[in-house]
Amino acid sequence: MRIGIVSDTHRDKAILPMVVKSLEDVDLIIHLGDNVQDVEEIKKIYKKNVINVKGNCDFGNKCPEEIFKEIEGFKFFITHGHKYDVKYNILNLKYRAEELGADVVLFGHTHLSGIEYENGIWFVNPGSPSIPRDKYRSVGLININDGKITAEIKLL
Repeated sequence: MRIGIVSDTHRDKAILPMVVKSLEDVDLIIHLGDNVQDVEEIKKIYKKNVINVKGNCDFGNKCPEEIFKEIEGFKFFITHGHKYDVKYNILNLKYRAEELGADVVLFGHTHLSGIEYENGIWFVNPGSPSIPRDKYRSVGLININDGKITAEIKLL
C-alpha cells in the first residue's frame, strides 16, 4: 500500500493539481490540515480515498483534530501538530505517540519536511507544497510492503 501525505496547502489552488499528480499512484491521501477546504478540491481530482484532520487555520471546521487509525496492521496517529508545539521540537508528540502505541505519526504545521525513526515509531512531516520554510515544495510518501514501512519526502 502507498499513502500520500500532504499538509499546509493554505488554499493554494494552483498547486493542488501538481500535488495530486505527484501522488497519482497512491492508494490513499492523508491531508494534515491548513486548509481543509483544499481537501474538497483534491477530491475533485483524486478519486480514491482521502482522509484529513484540521489544523490551526481551520476555524469552525467540524473534521477531527486527530485520528488514530489502523492501516495495513500499523497504528497511525494523524495530527496537524500545533497542539504539540512541533515548531520547537517533537518531544510532546513523541510522548503522545508512545501513550497511544503508535507505529507511525503524521504531522505538519512547521512547513519543514522531515522523517525520523525513533524507538520503533516513524515520524513523518511532509513539509508544505505551497509555503515551504525549507525552500522545497514537498509531500510525503509511506510505503507498506510485506509488513514493513518505508517513508520518503517527494519534492515537487
